[in-house]
Amino acid sequence: MKNRLLFLGPPGAGKGTQASLICKDQGFLHLSTGDLLREEVSGGTDLGKKAELIMNKGELVSDEIVISIVEKRLIKYSEGWLLDGFPRNLAQASLLQNLLGRISQPIEIVLLIEIDDEILTERMLGRGRKDDNKAVIKNRLKIYKDQTSPLVDHYKKQGILKSINGCGSVEDVNSRIKEALS
Repeated sequence: MKNRLLFLGPPGAGKGTQASLICKDQGFLHLSTGDLLREEVSGGTDLGKKAELIMNKGELVSDEIVISIVEKRLIKYSEGWLLDGFPRNLAQASLLQNLLGRISQPIEIVLLIEIDDEILTERMLGRGRKDDNKAVIKNRLKIYKDQTSPLVDHYKKQGILKSINGCGSVEDVNSRIKEALS
C-alpha cells in the first residue's frame, strides 16, 4: 500500500472524513493544514505567533509559513502520512515538492475525489454551517476549480494522480480509496 498520500477535491467532497478514516485504519499521520495552523497558534510557537498575526487580519498565511509547519511534522514522521488541503496551487506544489525532495519523502499517490457540483452543493447546504449558502458555495467551487485544475494536470503528468468517484456512502468511497491505494 502507498503510504505518502495527497488528497485533492472540492469543498464538501469528503476529503477530511476520508482522510481521517484512512489515517486511522493505516496508522498514517493526518496533515490538515488548517488543523496544523490552529495547533501552532494554540501552542504559542514562533510560527504560530506569525500565523496568528496574519490570520487575525483576515489574510491568508503565506506559503512559506505553511510549508515550514508541514516540514516540522514530516521530519519527525516518515512512517506514512496524508496531506489534506495542501497544496492548493502550483506555487505551493512546487514548495512542497522541494521540501519532500530534501527529506526524501516524495508523494506516492495523489487521490482526486471527484463529485458533481449539484451533489456538493446539497451536501454543504445540509451541513448547516452559517457560511454555507448557495452563493458562497458557488464561489468556493469556482475558486477551487480555478486554483486546482492546474494541480490536477501537474500530478497527472507525474503519473501519480488517481481519480476517485466521491458519490455514494462514506463506506463506498472509502473502499474505492483503499482499492486505489493497494
